[in-house]
Amino acid sequence: MRWMERAFDGGSGPARLVVLAVLGLGDLLLLHRPQDVTDGAIVSAGFAAAFAGVLLPSASRAAQVAPVTAAALLVLGDMLHAHAAVTLKGMIAITLFELALRPCRGRALAAVAGLVAALVCVHAVGTAEDVPPTLFRVAVLVGLPMLLGAYIRLTRERLEEQERSRRSQTVAARAGERAAIARELHDLVAHHVSSMVLRVGVARHVLPSADPRVTEVLDDLHASGAAALADLRHLVAVLRDPGLAEPGVPLVERAGLPAALEAALERGRGDGLEIAADIDPGVAGLDAVRRLTVLRIVQEGLANVARHAGPGASAALSVRVGGQAVRLEITDDGARAARAPRAAGEPGASGHGLVGMTERVELLGGTLAAGPREHGGWRLLAEFPAPDLPPGEGPPVGAEPSGRAA
Repeated sequence: MRWMERAFDGGSGPARLVVLAVLGLGDLLLLHRPQDVTDGAIVSAGFAAAFAGVLLPSASRAAQVAPVTAAALLVLGDMLHAHAAVTLKGMIAITLFELALRPCRGRALAAVAGLVAALVCVHAVGTAEDVPPTLFRVAVLVGLPMLLGAYIRLTRERLEEQERSRRSQTVAARAGERAAIARELHDLVAHHVSSMVLRVGVARHVLPSADPRVTEVLDDLHASGAAALADLRHLVAVLRDPGLAEPGVPLVERAGLPAALEAALERGRGDGLEIAADIDPGVAGLDAVRRLTVLRIVQEGLANVARHAGPGASAALSVRVGGQAVRLEITDDGARAARAPRAAGEPGASGHGLVGMTERVELLGGTLAAGPREHGGWRLLAEFPAPDLPPGEGPPVGAEPSGRAA
């Protein structure tokens, strides 16, 4: 029955126009046809009334009440033999149809129908012989429009209820899927990561006199594992309660973003990269979703440089905020010259990292491009819209280039 919903919900629906025209013409031709009125005048009046009824749904509430008053006044005018009232008598049937089509109180609809029926009876009943034809007129004029409108309204309400039920079932199914994923992450992934962090911590204590470089690597592994475990726990919490992911709950604290970016830079330098960073301090003024996007792209981009360019490679990071946009660029010199060129989407080249970064940026209405540079190396450029924020204060994060061998 969706065809009926589309036809009658629109303010200029063709089905609404046809039905209202039939109601108006039927009333004028069958019930109230004066002898001195031509067929052309009746047809014109019927279509005029139908067009008025078509425009009715888009009108204000006050305008929707106007045809009821107009119908009553027209019938009253006809009782006084004002022939001008004949041109819009079809508005009675149209009004009843429109009222029955809308969800309204039964008492109001019954009152309007009773008023119309009473006016018709008072006007038409002169003797006992006039009662049967008058009742027929009332049935046609009042009953048929109300039944048709009520049928369409109930059909539409049933479709809306089915749609609400379908949406509820979809939400419940998605909640079940999120709960299942959360259980797997908690019982399998989080368990193994927790065990790894624990064992690295034990190794730090049982090797107190180890080479400082080994101790540094163990400390870095322990910190990275603890951060990954915290992210997993947060993800499990979000999967079980999606409300935690609302914009009102910051995923990256405003004051903590510079430190998080600095940690990502230090992790890259710990992998043997020489990183020159130029990060606009205004990035801390972005909203939570954009702050998280910047952090994740920086983390994944530098990890890709370390993975593909290798220790000793030089990388440059630039993050600029301005002109209602964020521009993030990561380039490297391709130090590992013997490696094969990376291709976007190539298995084993970028894995799911490039896909994930692209999805993050596209969700914000931006674009991400990655590919080889003309003179060697790799370039990643992400741009996405952001509110026009004033520049932040303080020195840029990681402004001084530095390097450290792994």
